Amino acid sequence: MAAPCYLGWDFSTQQLKVIAVDEQLRVIYEDNVNFDKDLPEFKTEGGVCIHGDRLTVTSPVLMWVKALDMILEKMKSSGFNFSQVKALSGAGQQHGSVYWKKGSIQTLKNASSKLPLHQSLKGCFSVSNSPIWMDSSTATQCSTLEKAVGGAQHLASVTGSRAYERFTGNQIAKIYSQNPEVYMQTERISLVSSFAASLFLGAYAPIDYSDGSGMNLLNIWEKVWSVSCLDACAPGLEEKLGSPVPSHSVLGPISPYYSQRYEFSPDCKIVAFTGDNPGEM
Repeated sequence: MAAPCYLGWDFSTQQLKVIAVDEQLRVIYEDNVNFDKDLPEFKTEGGVCIHGDRLTVTSPVLMWVKALDMILEKMKSSGFNFSQVKALSGAGQQHGSVYWKKGSIQTLKNASSKLPLHQSLKGCFSVSNSPIWMDSSTATQCSTLEKAVGGAQHLASVTGSRAYERFTGNQIAKIYSQNPEVYMQTERISLVSSFAASLFLGAYAPIDYSDGSGMNLLNIWEKVWSVSCLDACAPGLEEKLGSPVPSHSVLGPISPYYSQRYEFSPDCKIVAFTGDNPGEM
């Protein structure tokens, strides 16, 4: 019987990294996919796309999915034994957000193991280029949020931070104000971390408390979304975010897609992913 091991993933700005450790925390495998070098078709520089206004900075969602396909295929070619993986978790660049189009949950749940995942999910995102932590285009939304909740200090006392341009609540407010039809077509909004967990879970993964605290939306004292912050950003937002969970939460077993395509054990557990900054603490 193969010795148990555990996978850790890092969906960072410039690359996707994976590491496998055994039960003594010894590294038994590691690899990476560099977005610029290994996925040149997405035309990123440093893993991102800087728009003409020099304030808007995004990354292609499908680039992240294709990078996952690529690294899993590299592991398979190397002879990595996926069946020995007991659990996996990971981190994602903080403040990035992913917008799932209505109906995408069924595609995610029923993805064909005969296809790379990025091919199945190519029509699943209402916003194809995700706002990331380098974006600074939401000054107007930040001002609006602070005024709506009683000022920067009150916002900080509730959410832990004054309004920041890169924070997800303000990015959502921008999308809603500029493209309300796109917002209405969106059934779930993930952070990069919960998006990554969703890919493995085959279902929408919840946002964890740590990463959720960097959104200008979470009441950090009560660990629930602040209604006043949600209302200031966009209507019906709580339903699109789902309920946040503790960072150590076991979300469920791995999607059958991975058992069928890579021979992961159906019992492999998915633990909530978090942001890269809290993940380093």
